[in-house]
Amino acid sequence: MSEQDQSQMSWDVIVVGSGAGAMTSAVVAADRGLSVLVIEKSDKFGGTSAISGGGIWIPNNHYFKAKGGKDSYEKALQYILAAGGGRADEAKVRAYLDHAPKMIKYLEDKSRVRYDVAEKYPDYYQHLPGALPGGRSLDPELFDTSALGDELQNLRRPSPSTLLMGRISWTARDAHVAMARERGWRFKILGLMLRYKLDFKWRKKSKYDRRAGLGSSLVCALRASLLDRKVPLWLKTDFRDLVLDGDRVIGVRVMREGRELTLMARRGVILGAGGFEQNQALREKYLPQPTKREWSATPPGNNTGAALEAGMAAGAATDLLEWAWWAPTIAVVGEEKPRGVFAERAFPGAIVVNALGKRFCNEAQGYLEFGDAMYKDRDATGGKNVPAWCIFDAHFRFNYAMGPLMPAQIMPDSRLRKEWLGSVYWKADTLDELARQIGVDAAGLKDTVAKMNDYARSGKDADFGRGDNVFDRYYGDVNVKPNPCIAPIQKGPFYAMRMDAGDIGTKGGLLTDAQARVVRPDGSPIDGLYAIGNTSASVMGTAYPGAGATIGPAMTFGYIAAHHIAGNA
Repeated sequence: MSEQDQSQMSWDVIVVGSGAGAMTSAVVAADRGLSVLVIEKSDKFGGTSAISGGGIWIPNNHYFKAKGGKDSYEKALQYILAAGGGRADEAKVRAYLDHAPKMIKYLEDKSRVRYDVAEKYPDYYQHLPGALPGGRSLDPELFDTSALGDELQNLRRPSPSTLLMGRISWTARDAHVAMARERGWRFKILGLMLRYKLDFKWRKKSKYDRRAGLGSSLVCALRASLLDRKVPLWLKTDFRDLVLDGDRVIGVRVMREGRELTLMARRGVILGAGGFEQNQALREKYLPQPTKREWSATPPGNNTGAALEAGMAAGAATDLLEWAWWAPTIAVVGEEKPRGVFAERAFPGAIVVNALGKRFCNEAQGYLEFGDAMYKDRDATGGKNVPAWCIFDAHFRFNYAMGPLMPAQIMPDSRLRKEWLGSVYWKADTLDELARQIGVDAAGLKDTVAKMNDYARSGKDADFGRGDNVFDRYYGDVNVKPNPCIAPIQKGPFYAMRMDAGDIGTKGGLLTDAQARVVRPDGSPIDGLYAIGNTSASVMGTAYPGAGATIGPAMTFGYIAAHHIAGNA
């Protein structure tokens, strides 16, 4: 088909982006009998979802109920509104709670997407009413990528940090067993390694695991579902602007293979193109300072805010633009983007300090709150929380991972890349020397370490309560007593790793209503325009209620948007 023919074509629905929310909306719209085109700026499909954990936070889901779990709409509503900092719109929250369980049941019945409940994964704010100690976060099952055929080469590959040994896929449930060193963890790892090693036929074709896990599993399953429905997905198609007829959105302008095309959408355009975290100018305009796109754990060159700016130009209201889905990151020499630090902060024997050598928060708390803490008290500290420094000793180094460093019992220092020393990690025989190397106040650091060693003996973090709740302890070492999240730091050599104020996407965006329609400042919807995921302002307000509270809403409001466009409001 020629470009001229393509430029004259139209569809019922055009979906911008190919992350989990975008592809979910395309699957549902196709099932409702609509013609759908998905366009993706990159040469790879999957967006940020592909490099994520792939979890979705779905209160009142059928998986948990089938295993005897107890949850309710009322509890979840109470919890989200309590967590949202007064910025969560109740009508949208109710729409989410109404449709999220239906969305995942629909995908289970109608598509290749498969999940199971992570029964032990707690909500992030255990002190709030309505929180549960587990059951709301769902974890993707492994997906056999051979089902994609040649399309597999177009997959955005997962980050090495999400793979066992940098190449073996696993579920979040598997990872938890290993990281928390629960009973049988060694056998779990051995079994995964054997599964990979014994797949001789596949390994002759590829170094990658035949099975995809986490976010890679989710986007592979959705892409296969689109192939089943013969829904076209155009890669290397750069969204530039919306096409309007008066106040109604009727299409999009894109650049494809060097040509500008106008693509028409008879029923609606769904913007699922991510946030603006890779746009330095927008970061400086909206986010707390200092801020750098290089600190973001999202794919460089994507998520530049084009959909946000196009929506604003069409008259859309916005919200939460000063917020991101914060997550501390570690820059790794030789990798295109930094690695987010999610679980490791809870491991016993590591602390995070600022330039004064002082801790400034509970290291084991959720990553959004940790990142927010890096920006808090900027006036009082002179901004000395950015960057922060993770400090640990030889005992921790031997037993636990931290960022790209696998435990020394698996990957000793002698096997680490030489250029990492002094860039990814710093090492010294004494705390004084370590503090000198990284520019941290030595007296403050030694005082903090002495305090933590006392806390390790008592099991009580008197400063920030680390390890006092079930969420903190989820990634703690069950074999460490009396507090699985705290251990002494006393055996040299000592190590440091720099943590930047990174993110896994921006949180603010176009304001939408309960049907995912983009709205103007007066609340009226812009006809024909929908936004989901990080292109829209988060339904969760300023909160991150639980694992999967980014992708879960993206998929749910994609599901809602598709149904609304099809006329089933």
